[in-house]
Amino acid sequence: MTVDLDTTDDPRVRGARRAILASVGVLWGGCLIVPTVALIDEPHAVHQWLGVVGVLILAVSYASILHTVATPSVPERNRRLLAGGFALASVLSIVLVAPVGPDDWYTWAWIGGATAGFAPLLLAGYARWVGAGGAVLVAVLVGAVTGGSPLVHGLIAASVGGSIVGMIMLPLRLWNLLLQARAGREALARLAVTEERLRFARDVHDLLGHRLAVIALKAELAARLSGVDPERSAREAAEVQSLSVAALAEVREAVHGYRAVDLGDQLLAVEGVLRDAGIRCTVRRAAVDLPAESATQLALALREGCTNVLRHSTAGWCTIELSQDTTREVRMTIANDGARAAASDDRSSGLRGAAERLAGVGGTLHTHLAGDVFTLEITVPAS
Repeated sequence: MTVDLDTTDDPRVRGARRAILASVGVLWGGCLIVPTVALIDEPHAVHQWLGVVGVLILAVSYASILHTVATPSVPERNRRLLAGGFALASVLSIVLVAPVGPDDWYTWAWIGGATAGFAPLLLAGYARWVGAGGAVLVAVLVGAVTGGSPLVHGLIAASVGGSIVGMIMLPLRLWNLLLQARAGREALARLAVTEERLRFARDVHDLLGHRLAVIALKAELAARLSGVDPERSAREAAEVQSLSVAALAEVREAVHGYRAVDLGDQLLAVEGVLRDAGIRCTVRRAAVDLPAESATQLALALREGCTNVLRHSTAGWCTIELSQDTTREVRMTIANDGARAAASDDRSSGLRGAAERLAGVGGTLHTHLAGDVFTLEITVPAS
């Protein structure tokens, strides 16, 4: 897993992480049951205490794996160090734990199986399967050296390792997909904002590039002529002023056009963006009659509401309803689940800006949080 996300602010991600930790934890504990019981039945005190040390080393190693597989932000260097430590702990356990218990307990076969099962979680590519196969082969050799059955040791190690891989690889794959989907949703919101900024920047560049180049040349010419031809210098300076006023007017017109957003187009765009982000979006739209400025401010508020859903919630559904009542007031309601109280109690700066713009046309913006459902209610006068 390579997605670097803060997994503490999303309840669904936290729940998935707890499920991963629980599943790996159960396997971790199960692999140590047989060696632990063998310690209890070990008659030799020295072997018993050496076995205790070996089991504790394995427990720490398994716990580190438990944390690593469920934490995507662990650096790759730390993962390599953990893989080396896990290999060292497994080798030490051969000396410390293998002699513990009766021969028919096959004590280290269970540890070899755990090593074979957990190795693919730490390694990548062909190395993971080489490590798993090597652990099973070592279990066979340990069985031969300790006087046990090499075949039984190998079968136990292979079955335990295969069970671990089969039980954990699919949940880990789904966990990785969940993190990637969440990262994709946030990237989509950032991309929409970036594209809009780039479009506006291109428009401003196209408008001002030529004007500013001419102004710079005229100003330079006026400066050169100020000492030799004051009358012409004054004319050039007047042209600079005229060009500056024209450029300012064009920028203001561009900004006004940038703010003029079509409400119908914005509804379709928001619906598409939310659905692409995996959010079930329902739009209920009635015929409304709005002045151009009020429609523009309503569309901008809708855009901010969509951004709020993408950035500040883990929504699974969102409803957008546009209606006009008998008081000639147009109302738009945006509701979504997956809201977080900390993020919803305090309006984002985008919503505050939308509220200020709406107030300029006599509109209002109110928010409401009920459980995990966040509702944004926007009204503008129809005339």
